[in-house]
Amino acid sequence: MADGKLTPRGEDFSAWYNELVERAQLAEHAPVRGCMVIRPNGYGIWELIQQGLDKMFKDTGHENAYFPLLIPKSFLAKEAEHVEGFAPELAVVTHGGGKELEEPLVIRPTSETIIYTMFAKWVQGYRDLPILMNQWANVVRWEMRTRLFLRTAEFLWQEGHTAHETEAEAEEETLKMLGVYRTFAEEFMATPVITGRKTDSERFAGALRTYCIEAMMQDNKALQAGTSHNLGQNFSKVFDLKFQGRDGTVQYAWNTSWGVSTRLVGSVIMTHSDDNGLVLPPRLAPTVAVIVPIFKTDEEKATVLTAADAILKELKAKGLRVKMDTRDNMSPGAKYYEWELRGVPMRIEIGPKDVAKNTVVIVPRVTIDSEEAPAPGKKQKLFVNIDGLSQKIESLASALQGQLLANALERREANSYRNVKSYGEMCEILDGSGGFVYASWDGTPETEAKVKDETKATIRCIPDPEFTQGLTPGTCIVSGREAKHIAIWSKAY
Repeated sequence: MADGKLTPRGEDFSAWYNELVERAQLAEHAPVRGCMVIRPNGYGIWELIQQGLDKMFKDTGHENAYFPLLIPKSFLAKEAEHVEGFAPELAVVTHGGGKELEEPLVIRPTSETIIYTMFAKWVQGYRDLPILMNQWANVVRWEMRTRLFLRTAEFLWQEGHTAHETEAEAEEETLKMLGVYRTFAEEFMATPVITGRKTDSERFAGALRTYCIEAMMQDNKALQAGTSHNLGQNFSKVFDLKFQGRDGTVQYAWNTSWGVSTRLVGSVIMTHSDDNGLVLPPRLAPTVAVIVPIFKTDEEKATVLTAADAILKELKAKGLRVKMDTRDNMSPGAKYYEWELRGVPMRIEIGPKDVAKNTVVIVPRVTIDSEEAPAPGKKQKLFVNIDGLSQKIESLASALQGQLLANALERREANSYRNVKSYGEMCEILDGSGGFVYASWDGTPETEAKVKDETKATIRCIPDPEFTQGLTPGTCIVSGREAKHIAIWSKAY
């Protein structure tokens, strides 16, 4: 980075990511080990993620609530598998007000225990169900290896929690919310994901079943972008969440939980960005377009700024997230570089000749296949009439959104392997360029552990049938025994 440029992705993907997050002013390391400060550029992305998801949650009947940050340590101990799963990551408060507490308090790593304690107070009969709640909150998990956005000791997230009358309703809810996450990933994040079920070794501590969405990053590693859990009656029985059923008998409720976090910001960065900087899908870009006025003389400045200001006001009146860069201490080229680094989906250039012709030049952050192709090695430039500019920007934003999804899907499919013939070939792929390997698995934890030990790859999920069309389990690629599933193996974040 001595020349001011980012380390190329192909040279060192990790260094490229770390440099980009800081230079695009998305986040920085906090004074507390493993924590981060999310700067306005990064938090603006998270706000748009919140807004998009929150509407989808409410459209499916969920309400927002808030539960305490501090949880009695004894609550976690009530569900054995749950406390065992989180024990290494707990942050515990032992003193308050200058005195040692009678009972230590855990800073929430997740909120099942406190939420179902409260649900138990609110539910008496089947008419009190279902409860469909979500909270936007922060949680703390004392991670040893951290990376900005992807894995930090404290992070922001949403966690949905529901209680149902029957197992079938809980399963329907679990899969419904998995579908919400998939829709959001593809329509807002422009990130294609694979849906499927986690293996027992990878499922959430205390759950019956865990489902997930898995995305492929540009270094061909997987990123778990969201999870949805059918918790069964495990927590209900521990926290006495029961109700009088329709037949008059006392029954335990069926629970689900589901969540995504600020990890999604990291996912967007690693899915779309390039060696020039951040690339953001328009739907998650805090600034969709930046207007850069170009002039040399004071006379030109007055003419251009008057026209640019009128454009800015019109676009903002249409609800578009647009800024204008009027800084006098930077050349237009320096401004182009900075806004490209920050991932703004398009810039609008306007100079005196453009004003005279009633046009502007729009430069998309990435090439849009449906528009006029640029010359080799050049940026795509679109010459657009100022009249109807807002509609054109909306159209280009939609085209950019679709282009990024198409690019990411093409890249994923180019690095997915569905016809691997042997375990040796599988290891060669996983130890080499990486990617998603679809391979038969005998369903045993021993085989799963063997592959993890030898390749550092894990089963990302047992994918839904739509992703395994034409594939049959046959025999396990590792053990040679009869296979029970087609699984996707990959190294992951």
